[in-house]
Amino acid sequence: GPTETPTTAQAGTPTTAPAGTRAGGPDADHDDGTLLPHDECDRLGERLRHAVAGFVDAPRASVEEADRVLEEITARFTDAVAQRRRTLRTSWHDTDPDDRATSTDTEQLRLALRDYRGLADRLMRL
Repeated sequence: GPTETPTTAQAGTPTTAPAGTRAGGPDADHDDGTLLPHDECDRLGERLRHAVAGFVDAPRASVEEADRVLEEITARFTDAVAQRRRTLRTSWHDTDPDDRATSTDTEQLRLALRDYRGLADRLMRL
């Protein structure tokens, strides 16, 4: 159900939270590893619960509202994943591929790969 999404996202906390912190990007404020802020998840969940509760009195309006909520959730997750990817890309992309890799560069790439894998795994579990 809709309340499962934040829980699923929280399961990846140890893997993804350091990426935002390390890169210092916009995702650093989501230090619990979720893709969407809790207040936004709460607001969308409340809208969905309201739509479900109104089904008996107005079935069509209820389903239309559920459709709008899902559309907003999809758009917000798409934006959040794109931003997370930009942050991850910034963490490794500025290294010069022609230079000899230093141990620091290799460690940075290892951490970036770990974070990519963690985010991809989380998205495939949704």
